[in-house]
Amino acid sequence: MRLILLLNMGGPNDLSEVGVFLKNMFNDPYILGIKSPILRKFVAFMITSSRLKAAQNNYRQIGGKSPICELTARLCGKISHFLDDDTAVAFAMNYTPPFTKDVLAEFTGASEIVVFPLYPHHSFTTVTSSISDFEKARAELNLKAKVKIVEPFFEDERYNEVVADDIEKAASNLNSGEITLVFSAHSLPQKMIDAGDIYEEHVKRHVQILTEILEKRGVKFKEILLAYQSKLGPVKWLEPSLNQALAEIKDKKALVYPISFCIDNSETVFELSKEFRHIADELKFDFYDVVGCPNDSEKFAKFIADRAKE
Repeated sequence: MRLILLLNMGGPNDLSEVGVFLKNMFNDPYILGIKSPILRKFVAFMITSSRLKAAQNNYRQIGGKSPICELTARLCGKISHFLDDDTAVAFAMNYTPPFTKDVLAEFTGASEIVVFPLYPHHSFTTVTSSISDFEKARAELNLKAKVKIVEPFFEDERYNEVVADDIEKAASNLNSGEITLVFSAHSLPQKMIDAGDIYEEHVKRHVQILTEILEKRGVKFKEILLAYQSKLGPVKWLEPSLNQALAEIKDKKALVYPISFCIDNSETVFELSKEFRHIADELKFDFYDVVGCPNDSEKFAKFIADRAKE
């Protein structure tokens, strides 16, 4: 039997898991680069304690949970339609259930595991962290299966056609020539980039690729920008921030695409769709909207199935 295993960060399945999510995320050495496990655990506890109530309130506003697990579960089902009966599809999360070790324990008889991190771009904080979690679980379970790891796919034409289709559909009923398209990527501290993380390089190249595809299709926007969201803490982060980008859009019309995510989560359905919509209202925008991620679409499912077969 062959297993295709989708990996992602995860998100709370209910309000009781918000603390689990925060604790595990900030205790990840790829997220919080404190070398001492004891000190990192303490700092993670302090951050979690200070942010828990606010984070729970945010999740209450989007139904009391992140949509990421339900969407990914549905995606797995659709991927299966493009595969033979001897191939299973499952997903595992870094910071919330279902955890990687628990999922792998259900597939100890697999002869091959195709590990598919659901991140278009490479970063230590995403791809490296998820693969590290997988390798740890694999070793603990003493799995002997052959392993293939799918590389970041931001340059894959098939994936970019999925993204371009969604952007074009969102713009189809708009006078897009008057609207600024903003590609919003999750930010990273500048020190991570300076230390060799290639995430920024991948994101910038991805924006160029998508811009060229949209131009070839005749989908014209007044301007196309890249901005970064989800800054946390006092250190320098990648710029420009989405706040800065929105403030500088003179025509007050923006369509936002969350370029660093494949599956909708709190940073798209809450941060982009609620918090930044409020900011856009304060800036007196005439138009502000967010394009959904590929999620569990048939086109995205087929892309994953085809890429996993290669």
